Amino acid sequence: MAELFPYPRFSLAERDRRWRAVRELMRRERLDVIVTPQNTGHSMDYQANTRYLTHVGGGGDSDIAGVFPVEGEVTAIATSAAPRWPTVQEWTKDIREARRNYGRVIVERLKELKVDRGRIGITGLGDVEGTRTPEGTILYGTWKQIPEAFPNAELVDATDILAEVRCAKSPEEIEVLTRSMEIIELAYQAEIAAARPGVKDWDVWAATQSALMMNGSEMPVHCNWVSGRNPVRTLTRPSMRLLERGDLIINEIESSWIGYRSQGVQPVFVEVAGAAHLELIKVQREVFNRVFESLKPGITVGELAELTRQSAVHAAPKSGPAAGAKGELTMHGRGAGDDGPIITSHARSPKQLGVALRENMVFICKPSAIAADGKSICTWGDTVVVTPTGGRRLGKRPHDLAVSGR
Repeated sequence: MAELFPYPRFSLAERDRRWRAVRELMRRERLDVIVTPQNTGHSMDYQANTRYLTHVGGGGDSDIAGVFPVEGEVTAIATSAAPRWPTVQEWTKDIREARRNYGRVIVERLKELKVDRGRIGITGLGDVEGTRTPEGTILYGTWKQIPEAFPNAELVDATDILAEVRCAKSPEEIEVLTRSMEIIELAYQAEIAAARPGVKDWDVWAATQSALMMNGSEMPVHCNWVSGRNPVRTLTRPSMRLLERGDLIINEIESSWIGYRSQGVQPVFVEVAGAAHLELIKVQREVFNRVFESLKPGITVGELAELTRQSAVHAAPKSGPAAGAKGELTMHGRGAGDDGPIITSHARSPKQLGVALRENMVFICKPSAIAADGKSICTWGDTVVVTPTGGRRLGKRPHDLAVSGR
């Protein structure tokens, strides 16, 4: 056996738990095998199922596919397979070379499994709604080789099977997400320290990214960002503008520890906070706490959205810049990738809103308090765990605005 490089890893007991849970659902759905296609899109989110099952992956351009039979050897398919992947994990022994033609090797493995007239599940096929993937995640060139090779097999979308198993987290997964959140809060410390008048916005972002990497985060990770006098919507990256006293930086920061991504949202003001936000954070904090207390098994995403709206009505003052403020819930699963369920200002499908929370689901919970005129928005968020008595935060920083120079 090749000597393992010193990467953080999940245990073999965690592997066995996952494989057992997935295979139980496969038998219920009469699936002979599940194919998890390679796709490094959306900061590696689209390949989370493969890494979840094989423990093979890591790195922004490491395309990995998986073939997961209901019985027998699990297969990972990669380019530069032999030099890389046996030395970073101990879950999967059958690692095959793709030479960038993943469909060909998937077909070869499926033929070995003799599923010519079986039921082949494929995650990300596009028939089942994903959190952010209505078109699916399998590449056309990979996909078309499978029905051509198996005209008598039944091909079904297995997205929901992996979503079901991934939604409630094990103790190991929660421990890893806790470490991910620790890294995020160290990055926020670096952002606050760097945010000074005259400093380039891009340089503050770079200090934040450096802190993520210096503390162990893999790359790439999702990081929307914007600075300005009173921004209400992030951009996809920072700009070259120079920060001014009173500017606000808003962003969504993630870190990746063994591919697991917590997230934080933290408004950062340069030296002095804006008057509207000083009032809106009070509303936002009360709304967050009401939602946080209700993060118990059985409540639905839709019910939490309504609770957010009602809580803002009660929390908003009668006068001042936060008078009449509205509450809006943004919340989505955290874990191996873009876990569900999800609710945002735009993502509000009946399927997602109808999901009932389960114990040990993990979310980024980031409700917004929005000024009545819509010109100021205050959002703060932490990664939280659902428990029988309400939410449990993974982060430790104060629930408040951050102001540099203090």
